[in-house]
Amino acid sequence: MAQKPYWVLALGVFTVSWAAIFIRIGAAPALVTGAYRLTLASLILTPLALWRNSAELQRLSRQDLGLMVVSGVFLGLHFATWIGSLAYTSVTSSVVLVTTAPVFVGLASRFLLKEKVPSSMFVGIALAALGGAIIGWGDFRASGLALWGDLLATVGAIMASAYFLIGRNLRRRLSLLAYVTPTYWTAAVVLVVAVLLSGQSLVGYPARSYWMFLLLAIGPQVVGHSSLNWALGYLSPTFVAVSVLGEPIGSTILAYWVLRESPTTLELLGGAGILAGIYVCGRAEMAGGLL
Repeated sequence: MAQKPYWVLALGVFTVSWAAIFIRIGAAPALVTGAYRLTLASLILTPLALWRNSAELQRLSRQDLGLMVVSGVFLGLHFATWIGSLAYTSVTSSVVLVTTAPVFVGLASRFLLKEKVPSSMFVGIALAALGGAIIGWGDFRASGLALWGDLLATVGAIMASAYFLIGRNLRRRLSLLAYVTPTYWTAAVVLVVAVLLSGQSLVGYPARSYWMFLLLAIGPQVVGHSSLNWALGYLSPTFVAVSVLGEPIGSTILAYWVLRESPTTLELLGGAGILAGIYVCGRAEMAGGLL
């Protein structure tokens, strides 16, 4: 049992690394992809949640339900912006930038939650910001659309940070399925409504797209995210967050192997700066006992 959480965490990181690849291959609009991903994942998890956690779900307070709705809205916005970024920028830039969420969590902890933040945290934030600037400069030189993709990925990281901060509070008193199932359903509804309001269609895509939607739901969402959340019950949130730094590395390797997409020199330099910054932030939080 001592080693099991680490293996489950490794499985989660490996599985979520495939998300960007499946999204690229599916080649469907961002909102549609996100809507299918969350809806299918919710449909898969709901029977299990009702079987194992029906009593807990019935006891949920109005406050917790309200927080889940807010958390789900942020999760839906996260997927809408991050998936949208992959249509404009490279897999490497998109995934590295969206994993800056721990940096924004650190900033929110200091300025919004008034928590004590070690000074070394700001060193990490500076490194991550420098790395983001390097990627942004390279993409600006290559294409203004690539820079727009970088911006969408960064907004996705901010949305994920809000989702994480709310989830951290709820997971302290709720089981995994009792938390993620209503939250996923909220995100699914947000994305479906966004699809309808934008005038896009949920049908009429190639069979390949629907297969990718299913793979996204089963792999990165149900297996990947559930593995990460399960590991939080045995490992520190900081260790889990820092371990997720393996996602951009895995996605970059997979993008080269599957999509033949090679990272540029500036992407590698900027990505290294961002990963170093997040690592410093993680060590600072662990040393300061923030999480």
